[in-house]
Amino acid sequence: MLDRTAATSPAYIVDAADPQHLRRAIADVTLGFSRWRLASALAWLDLRNRYRGSVLGPFWLTLSTAAMLLGLGLLYAALFKMSLAEYLPHLAVSLVIWNAIAQMVNEATTSLTSSEGIIRQMPLPYTVHALRCVMRNGLVAAHNLPLIGVVFLACGHLPGPEALLAIPGFILIGINAFAAALLLGMICARFRDIGPIVASVMQLAFFLTPILWKPRLLGHWEALMPLNPFYAVLETVRGPLVEGGGPLIAWVAAVIYTVLLVVIAAAFFIRFRGRVAFWV
Repeated sequence: MLDRTAATSPAYIVDAADPQHLRRAIADVTLGFSRWRLASALAWLDLRNRYRGSVLGPFWLTLSTAAMLLGLGLLYAALFKMSLAEYLPHLAVSLVIWNAIAQMVNEATTSLTSSEGIIRQMPLPYTVHALRCVMRNGLVAAHNLPLIGVVFLACGHLPGPEALLAIPGFILIGINAFAAALLLGMICARFRDIGPIVASVMQLAFFLTPILWKPRLLGHWEALMPLNPFYAVLETVRGPLVEGGGPLIAWVAAVIYTVLLVVIAAAFFIRFRGRVAFWV
């Protein structure tokens, strides 16, 4: 016989006095990372759709970066009175890594709003959308990484064993990218004006960060460079590949900035995760 009480009881119980924000946020992250294959498939699909009908696909970006390296290398090597063999390795690593960071930050602002249809129709963890954004940009950046090897060979630059330190540097960039995708994705879903502001800040940061120029050109002001978070994170990869390991203060600053970003992103995600579906 049908139990009327069971038939009319709600499918789930929500206690407004105990929303369990932390438990739900942890479950979202755990389930999202367990579905990393889904995130990678969606990231690959994004690339295929973006370059549909193109012959070279993402390699157009590689050719564009190579042209920038050649043009800027010839110009700024002459302006700074440096030899190409000395300047090009610095510029190659700086430009490739910066392009990856800048692209990741800019696309992090739309990591959730670009998946508006999925968020409103499917109970998919928000972590999947953040991973999708990170993996998509990681795939694009991978097309430019061979340029670094080509420049190193052309300039006769051979990194030593300290080049292995670039691996933790890439891991730090990945952690920052994921945290930024969650934090900026949520903030820009709520306040749509933040996206253009972030794009403008990244344009300014390009000139304030030692990408086209070397930190030693600042003289005694070089000691203040770790205050620039983009410099600190960039140096964790560029230092081991070009500068023989990079300054210790840059590594310390990069770890501190990473921890701060993760903590802020986690706090924001725990507190406002339940509102994302209404914001997008």
